[in-house]
Amino acid sequence: MARLPQRRRHVPPVRGITFAGRQFEIKGLERHLFGDFYYRAMTTSWPRFFLSAAVVYLGCAACFALLFWTVARLGYPPVANVQTGGFLDHFYFSVETLATVGYGDMHPQTQVGHILATVEIFLGTMSIAILTGLVFARFSRPSAQILFTQKLVVSRYDGKPVLMARFANARHNLISDATAKLWMTRLETNQEGARFRRFHELKLERSENPLFALSWTIFHVIDENSLLFGLDAAALEVLDTNLIVTVRGLDETSNDDMHARKIYSYRDIEWQASFADILTPSADGALLMDYSAFHETVPHNRLTK
Repeated sequence: MARLPQRRRHVPPVRGITFAGRQFEIKGLERHLFGDFYYRAMTTSWPRFFLSAAVVYLGCAACFALLFWTVARLGYPPVANVQTGGFLDHFYFSVETLATVGYGDMHPQTQVGHILATVEIFLGTMSIAILTGLVFARFSRPSAQILFTQKLVVSRYDGKPVLMARFANARHNLISDATAKLWMTRLETNQEGARFRRFHELKLERSENPLFALSWTIFHVIDENSLLFGLDAAALEVLDTNLIVTVRGLDETSNDDMHARKIYSYRDIEWQASFADILTPSADGALLMDYSAFHETVPHNRLTK
């Protein structure tokens, strides 16, 4: 007997993934509310995190309050010293029980009341432990304060054409053993005519920095061995080229690994330009780092004047 084809479940596309300034829609992947609870709790914003925690807490308290109130309406009051016997009084008792506060004014007085209170206290204890762990994990998670320039530039360095990227440590603390990498992703066609997006690491003149505290500019020489050799802005557009700068190191303040990245598209490359100088001597002889000019670029025709 022939098997009938299984009907595919319709899953609406999910919008919200951005790569190199382009939005992607994900289709056919089922998402469940608690399927990746920890990831969602770690990546959501702080206001949404606390709002969600408050909604879950009050919703759980309201559910137990409904149970207490329903039992009381059946003629078996589970809670003593309830003033009006309304839902609001049972809700306040449920909040106290869920938080394991127990003021003592209202308390369980029947077997059903003790059972419901025991279950609610257990859930309250577990929820407090989970919420404490999530808040601690969010606060203790190391975060980098690396400022990347908005553009990449193709300039000349020691007489050779180079692709330059600049970034700075906005905290101005010491990041030891810092390493930087420059990746290029582009569309390529294989021998069978299929197109794939491939990643290639571009060689840097200096990819390591023993003490990264202020700013750092990395260089990729565009010579015969470079994948960028002979390409211009139009060719990069045809290949849908993106460039990715990654930085890793040890944050000596928190003693944690630090990592940051920035994705540039082919539109973010300025040709025949250099970054504006941000380190200048101040009046008292010290070096002044001017972040107001951090993203500025200077055309080559202005450099030669």
